[in-house]
Parts: sequence; structure tokens; C-alpha cells
Amino acid sequence: MSTKRELVLKAFHNEKTDRVPVGFWFHFLEGDEFNATLTKPELLQKNLAGHRKFKEDFDPDFVKIMTDGLFFLPFDFSAIETVEDLKKLKPLSEDNPYFAKSEELVRGVREIFGEDTLLFFNEFSPLNHLNIGLSKPGSFGGIKKIKEFLEEDAQAVAEALDVIAQGLNILTRRVVKPGLADGIYLSVNNPNRSIPAQIYSTFISPSEKKVLAVAKEQSPDNILHICGFAGNKNILSVYRDYPANVINWAVHAEGLNLKEGKAYFGNKAVIGGFDNVKEGLLYSGTKQEIEGYVEELIGQVGKEGVIIGADCTVPSDIAIERLQWVRDKAALL
Repeated sequence: MSTKRELVLKAFHNEKTDRVPVGFWFHFLEGDEFNATLTKPELLQKNLAGHRKFKEDFDPDFVKIMTDGLFFLPFDFSAIETVEDLKKLKPLSEDNPYFAKSEELVRGVREIFGEDTLLFFNEFSPLNHLNIGLSKPGSFGGIKKIKEFLEEDAQAVAEALDVIAQGLNILTRRVVKPGLADGIYLSVNNPNRSIPAQIYSTFISPSEKKVLAVAKEQSPDNILHICGFAGNKNILSVYRDYPANVINWAVHAEGLNLKEGKAYFGNKAVIGGFDNVKEGLLYSGTKQEIEGYVEELIGQVGKEGVIIGADCTVPSDIAIERLQWVRDKAALL
């Protein structure tokens, strides 16, 4: 039998495996805590306690490190009202305490899971940073302002995203290295297809590709998550040439199943299959229904280069036995 590390790496590289791996994750902190660790250091221990319990309860095949408390790099977007303001966005210093705290998180997670479990550090794209940074508290309204800026001076937007990407690259170099994380899990999205494909590819994609390029310098294995959270749809074509070797997208939001998606993304390894909402099968279905769907998924896409997972993060209060039902069934097929 393969170790977990061997099992997942074989799946990532489209090789035969002893069984189909599974990959699920959920948050360990609450929404108002997602970006508060720098001011509330005790949240790091709360996050690590969540990872530890997940190890004890489920012992996952691999881990997406939940960066709860350290969601976004500490850029100051508060004074940005116009595109001229955007041009003044300042890069982060390498000695910013955010980077040390993120490294501390990864060291803690590695201590919990040991060397046999692959760890992928969650990062949000530069566009996600700018969207949240320009949004009012509790909303995602920044995309409207970003669209206005793109119409006024698209190059200024691209340059600001590059500044954010530089910070993410500092982060990646700090956390992806031997003994720490094995790669990154980069979350990208174009909220409800708000930005046209050509504009996105020209002015948004370069910053995202730069983040993935630096990640690839650190590790050959990195996951691209095309976020369809809450049913948001993306223009998937812009992501087809991104330099990540594993792809996770919202099968149910995008209407692209695992088999179709694997072909669409050039036979890269894929993660997904289940939805991630409380009304959905994984959270609310019977054991028989969940096992039947696992069989359907593997029958559809095959056993090589596939990890059974979900569209996005699953609800935090999901019964762990449901995730085990998926893994147990996949191991029998």
C-alpha cells in the first residue's frame, strides 16, 4: 500500500493508485475572525486546534491549510477611492509580521500532520484581495469599483494587482519549502463573470500566473481552485493555461462534470464532484445516496488523476462520518 503522500502524488500525476483519494476541508474560525490573527494572536492556536481535531477525527488524505485568521495580506486599501489612488498602493515589506505568523501557522500544521501528509497553503488571488479590500464590511462589492477602474485605466489595475502578487510571492517563498507546505492552493474567481474574458486575460491573469509561477519554482505540485462559492460562475476558458497541475472548480455551479473538466483542462488532475451546500447531497443525503454518487463519479471520470472532493469549502458543522462514507466507498471501487 502507498503512503498517503505517495497516494496523492500519484493521483496528481495521473498515475495508478491503490484507491481514489478524497479531499475535503472546512473552516475552523468564524467569519469575523477570518482576518484577525495579527490583532488577536490567540486565534492562531484556535485554528491549529481545529486542524488537530480534523486529524484526529478524519486523518485526511491531504490538507488544504485553512488560513483562517490570516485570510488576506495586510494591504491598506482604505484610502482608495479613485484609480489615481490605486496607483499609490504600496508593496509589503518582507519583515511584515503577517509572513512570520503565516509561517508559524504552517509549522504548527506540519507538526500535527507529520511528513506523510501533503499540505497546501491557501492563498487568495490578487483580484480577490482587491475585491475584498475595496468592499464595504460584510460585502463583496469591490468588483463594481474594480470594473470602473478597468474602464478608466486598466493598466493601473494590472499594476496594482502586481503589487499584491509581489506580497503573495513573498508569502509563498516563506511557507512552501521542505518541512513546511508542499505547495499552494490558489483561489481565483471572476464573480458571476463580471469581467469580460479578454479584459480578464489581459489585465487580471498575468498577476495570477505570476503567483503560480513562483509557487512552481518552490514546488512542482500546486492546486488551482476556481471558486464558484454560493453559485458564482466563472469564465473557465481564461484559466485553461494556468501553470498548476491540479484543478478544482465548482462542478455544480459551472455545469461541467469531472470527466468533461478533466478533458477541458488538458487532462490535469482534478478535485471535486460533490456540491458544498447544506441543501446538497454531501451534507444532507443518506449514506446510500452518497455512496451511490461516489460510484457514479468514479464510473464517469475513472480512477486516474482524480480526487473526490467538493465545489468549495464544506459547512463547518458537517458530520465527519459523511466524509468517511465517501472515502470508504471510493476505496472499494
